[in-house]
Amino acid sequence: MTTSNNTEHPDGLQLAALLGFMLKWLPLAVVVGALGGSASALFLFALDWASAARLLHPWLIGLMPLAGFAVGWLYLRYGREVEAGNNLLIDEIHDPKNVIPLRMAPLVLGGTVVSHLVGASVGREGTAVQMGGALADQLTHLLRLHHEDRRILLMAGISAGFASVFGTPLAGAVFALEVLAIGRLRYDALLPCLVAAIAGDQICLLWGVHHVQYAIGAVPLPAPWPLLATALAGAAFGAVGRLFATGTHALGAWIKHRVRYAPLRPFLGGIVVAGAAWLLGGERWLGLGIPTIQAAFQQPLPSWDFAGKMAFTIASLGSGFKGGEVTPLFYIGATLGNALAPLLHLPFALLAGLGFVAVFAGAANTPIASTLMAIELFGAEAGVYAAVACVVSYMFSGHRGIYRAQRIGLAKHRHPLQKAGKPE
Repeated sequence: MTTSNNTEHPDGLQLAALLGFMLKWLPLAVVVGALGGSASALFLFALDWASAARLLHPWLIGLMPLAGFAVGWLYLRYGREVEAGNNLLIDEIHDPKNVIPLRMAPLVLGGTVVSHLVGASVGREGTAVQMGGALADQLTHLLRLHHEDRRILLMAGISAGFASVFGTPLAGAVFALEVLAIGRLRYDALLPCLVAAIAGDQICLLWGVHHVQYAIGAVPLPAPWPLLATALAGAAFGAVGRLFATGTHALGAWIKHRVRYAPLRPFLGGIVVAGAAWLLGGERWLGLGIPTIQAAFQQPLPSWDFAGKMAFTIASLGSGFKGGEVTPLFYIGATLGNALAPLLHLPFALLAGLGFVAVFAGAANTPIASTLMAIELFGAEAGVYAAVACVVSYMFSGHRGIYRAQRIGLAKHRHPLQKAGKPE
C-alpha cells in the first residue's frame, strides 16, 4: 500500500477551497497592485524631476551633506521603526509581528527624491518596494487578516512595487517569492504576487510612466564558446556582486560604530561623495547613471567605470542615504560587461545586458527573477545566455547578499564531505 504526501480531499471540497482562495486574493491583489503602481508612478515622476534639476543646477551637489543630515534627522525623529527598510519587510514576512507604519512610504519617497536631487549614488527599487509593502500592509487591520494572509499581502506589495518601478511584471512576481530565502520559493503566494505585479505595472503605465528601453542587438545562437565565455563573465559578475554587498554592509557597520549620532553619518558621507565627485570628475557616478548604462550597450567605455560607481554607491548607501541598490547594480553590471566584452570576444550590447541582470542576481541572490527580467527587457533570444550568467553569478556570490534579513533555505552547493540531506 502506497502513501501520498498530498492531503486527500473530496473533489468538491478542493474546488470550493480553490474558488474561495481566488475570490479572496484576485481582487485583493489588484488593489495592492493599484496602490503600488500608483505610488511608483508618483515616485518616478518625482525622480525624473530631481534628476533633471541636478543636471541643470550642478551646484546642488554641494548641498549633499546638508541633505543627508536632514534626511537622517527625519528618520531619527520620525522613522526609527522603519529605518530597516527592505529588511523590515522581509523580517515581517518571516516573523509577522507589527503592521508596517504607513509613514514608511512618505519617508522613503521623500528621502530618496532628496538624495537624487543632490546626486547621491542610490537607486529606486528599495523605495518602490517599501512603498508597495507599507501601503499593502495597511489592509491588514482593515480586513483583519491573519499572519499567513498578511505574509502573502506583504509579498504581493513587494511584487507590485518592483514590477511597476522597472516595468517587469514577471520578474517582480518572482522577486518577492525568491528574495526571502536562498534556495526556497513560496508558491502559496504565486498567484497573488503575479496578479499584483501585473496590476501594478499596468496601473503605473496608465499614469503615463515611460520606462527606459535598452537595445541589446543581435544575439548569437548558443554555441560552446559564447556559452563558456558567458559562464566566465558570470563568475566575475558574482564576485563583484558579493564585493558590493560586503562593502556596503561593512561600511554601514563601521560608520555606525564610529559615529553615534545618526544624522551625522550621511552628512559625512555627503562630504566624501560630493568632494570625490568634484576632485575626480566623477559626476557620471552620481544618481542613477541611466545615460551611462545606455552607453554601455552602444560603445566601449572606460574599464574602471564599474569600480567608480561601486565606490560611490557603497559610500552613499553605507553612510545612510536613502534609495535602493538595484539600479546602481545595473550600472555596475552593464559597465563591467562592457569592459569584459573585448576580452571574451562577445558583443558589447550582449555582455552589457548580461552584466546588467547578473550582478543583481548575485548580489540579491535572485537568479530566476533576474533571468526573467532579462527576457522582459531584452527579448527571449537572450534567455539562455541570461540564465547562464545569472545562475553562475548566483553560485559565485556567496550566501550573504544586499538584504541582511534574507535567510538560507537551502545552501547553494553541498560540501563533498557533507552528508546527503544535511544543510550546509
